[in-house]
Amino acid sequence: MENMKTTASDVFDEARLLGEHTDMIIKSNDREFQVHKIIMCGCSSYFRALFSNNWSRPQHFCEIQGISRDIMPLIIQYAYTRSVLITQENVLELLVAADMTLVSGLVDACCQFLESQLCPENCIGICKFTDDFYSCSKLRCKAKHYILQHFEEVLDEPEEFLELSLEQLEEIIDEDELNVRQEEVVFEAVLHWINHAPENRRQHIAVLLPKVRLGLMSSDYFVNNVKCNALVMENEACMPVIINAMKTLFDLNMDEPTNSELMHQLTRPRLPSSILLAIGGWSGNIPTNAIEAYDAKADCWVRVTQEDERPRGSHGTAVLDEFVYCIGGYEGLECFNSVRKFNLITQTWHEVAPMYERRRFISVAVLDGLIYAIGGFDGQQRLKTVERYDPNTNRWTMMAPMNKRRSDASATSLQGRIYICGGLNGTERLSSAESFNPETNQWTLIAPMSRRRSGVGVIAYANRVYAVGGCDGPSHWRSAEAYNPLTNIWSDVASMYNPRSNFGIEVVNGQLFAVGGFNGFSTISDVERYDEKTDQWFDANKMAISRGALGCCVASGLPNMAQYAALRDTRHKTSLTENDLPLADLIV
Repeated sequence: MENMKTTASDVFDEARLLGEHTDMIIKSNDREFQVHKIIMCGCSSYFRALFSNNWSRPQHFCEIQGISRDIMPLIIQYAYTRSVLITQENVLELLVAADMTLVSGLVDACCQFLESQLCPENCIGICKFTDDFYSCSKLRCKAKHYILQHFEEVLDEPEEFLELSLEQLEEIIDEDELNVRQEEVVFEAVLHWINHAPENRRQHIAVLLPKVRLGLMSSDYFVNNVKCNALVMENEACMPVIINAMKTLFDLNMDEPTNSELMHQLTRPRLPSSILLAIGGWSGNIPTNAIEAYDAKADCWVRVTQEDERPRGSHGTAVLDEFVYCIGGYEGLECFNSVRKFNLITQTWHEVAPMYERRRFISVAVLDGLIYAIGGFDGQQRLKTVERYDPNTNRWTMMAPMNKRRSDASATSLQGRIYICGGLNGTERLSSAESFNPETNQWTLIAPMSRRRSGVGVIAYANRVYAVGGCDGPSHWRSAEAYNPLTNIWSDVASMYNPRSNFGIEVVNGQLFAVGGFNGFSTISDVERYDEKTDQWFDANKMAISRGALGCCVASGLPNMAQYAALRDTRHKTSLTENDLPLADLIV
């Protein structure tokens, strides 16, 4: 049937080009185009209405104003073939013409093209352009979402940003979805925008300052850069904002009345751009189907369990697009080769193609949009086999095996290679590590770790491969080390607070997180995070339940991120520390 449609459209278009059986001439800017009325009417109600008064006449001229002589033939071509070449040079003019002539399919095609071209340099321009088109509301939402998610990159290309109107800037910085590492970035952006045209914009600081989450800033930055800023100090309308920010930052009791609504606005955490998911695992001796999402901006875990998912632990997890894949695992009776994917937008589970082999204590890595299932335990022996899943074909393919049998290992991808470290071969814990080159389909042993680590957490972070925790028999490690692929050398890094094995490990917002696990006595709910810049570990909020052999993964840029984040109605206060300025220096 599709071939018949294609053949018919080709015949009609050829007849148009030859002038055969045409019954209308469209004139646009002194250029004439012969067309068939019935074909044009089938494309758009605009043409049906336009031709309605001329339908009974054998041939007539119809002039269309406002469409250039280069764009009109593209509209006509789309009417006949439902396809047209859209380029960066013609897309905006073509979109305007398609919207004017109600050619909805071409409007959609232009919007899809513009969406594919979104980048920090043009996202604001595209968002502003679509304001005039009701039919482009979806593209406008996409462009705005892009601005919010890539705000700091947009600031690096500030030409469009500096031309925003006050209302447009206010709308952007007021959004919970605005993705910034620190709230200081928002204040600096406001200053940059004002200083672009200071005479016309300096008074707008009073409108924009309350939209900045001052209560989320470091106290030092607030005192030295916000409170003492010349624009802020010269505008009396800013004073209530500063006073309320000081109250929440330093937990002050001041005579000035408190504006609870303003204080809430100043301390409301923005939504995270990425969420850390903890999925399944063993809580004590019982497998669980619990799913929790970690909101790093609020340091809070949110329960998002889907009750229709079967409990499983010792499995692998991976994220591709909006799907979380749960791979293999065990629930106490059966070792799985099954794979389920969870749609983070619709929050529904779907079964996909099973692996060739059953695998628990599996290692999983993602590289170039493909999922690698590596090693594991099939219930009888430790495996060194590897298979790869392609989501486009829903098929698994066997790859070259590792050099060593490994379960309870961990894998990650870095700079086009997959790295797997440690594990258990059935008789001993391993310190060895290997890398996989997908171009040659070959595994190569690399320098071993300094310790045997089974149940180790392995993750790519700051251009190195980190191996964290694990155990060697009854000894559970707090220690961590990092591998440099350029030198083939492992180096010690700071140790965790808590020993743990078979835990979740991921990188969120530039920090490495160790989640749950087994401490040698029981499963734990403790979470800690590591910052490679300071080589320090810090406590993070605990999960609601203790669990080990869980799956952890990170999802970013979801349009429904609020469903995985903490409610934005709590107030966050930062207590004054010995490193902050004395109170006497804070009073205006």
